[in-house]
Amino acid sequence: MYIPNSTWTWVFSLVSLAQACIALALEGYVFGKFQHSLEGNAESTKQSRTIPTYLAVFMFGYIYQLVLVWDALRMKNTIQVIGLCCYNVGIIIYAAIQMDQIKDAATYLQTQRFIHPEFWSEIKPVLIALPCLMALGTLILSIAAWKLYDEFAWTIYKHISADLRLKRRYLVYQIYIALLKFDFFFFLGFTVQFLVVVKNTTDAEYYLTIAALPITFFLLILAAYWTRKEYVWGMVGIIIIYFAALAYFLFKLVRMYAAPPNRVDDYLPARRVLTSFAVLTILLLIMTIIIACWCTSNFNKGLKPHITKRKLPSNKEGQKGYQQEMPSISGPAPSRMTID
Repeated sequence: MYIPNSTWTWVFSLVSLAQACIALALEGYVFGKFQHSLEGNAESTKQSRTIPTYLAVFMFGYIYQLVLVWDALRMKNTIQVIGLCCYNVGIIIYAAIQMDQIKDAATYLQTQRFIHPEFWSEIKPVLIALPCLMALGTLILSIAAWKLYDEFAWTIYKHISADLRLKRRYLVYQIYIALLKFDFFFFLGFTVQFLVVVKNTTDAEYYLTIAALPITFFLLILAAYWTRKEYVWGMVGIIIIYFAALAYFLFKLVRMYAAPPNRVDDYLPARRVLTSFAVLTILLLIMTIIIACWCTSNFNKGLKPHITKRKLPSNKEGQKGYQQEMPSISGPAPSRMTID
């Protein structure tokens, strides 16, 4: 089990944990209040499905973030630490959109007398407080990430040696691995919301969307494995799949706004949330394709021994570092930085 070994790793860990606990408690309160406020045949409406779905995705987002925080600090992945701050900003945006969509759903349910009239007034302060508290958490996490950048940079220096070209290749690898982890969440978030909220899809589209979830998880693991093993043809296949996924999300995005008149109401209850997830996923996929190609171009250039049997040096004195376990493939570290 990884245990933080510096002040700023403790700060980053504890702020992430506190933020997640507060967010889960507030979202749990909203969910409980919603379930208690429903009346009549509310379950038959699309709006009654949207609110629990938003809350579930939001809660999963923070549980998943805790896993990523543990992984980033354990692996001393500077890029992933910075990415987690950006992820937090994305969750704040989602919280703001979620509040607007919940208001619309609650208004509709209230006009149909499917929910208590006071429901919205009771949960509104909670939904306003949530992004404010997360903004404070993002500020503290950003300060901690800035401090960790220097701390982890020294660790990477001892791990990779002073060769600037090798350090750049390792940085590209770190970016790629971090992108794969964030890709999974946004793809999962879009797919789950689409399956639950959007009805009247064809059977083929519905079952293909369900099948895409485990396939995506498997492919992302395979993508990371082939990168570590520097298997070129495997990476070529993965990049082709990225392009197919990009086409899929572009198709979904266009379809939400260019649907036939009889399908517009199917997308309307969650269109803003689905749009935000689709756009973020498309941007991440474009970045992933670029970095995947860059990673592939770095194959067979000396990085593989450093990532296949990775053991980072400890910050504690007296413990063995990576270079004592395995010599650098470029020989002894030079006394000064190599100039490209």
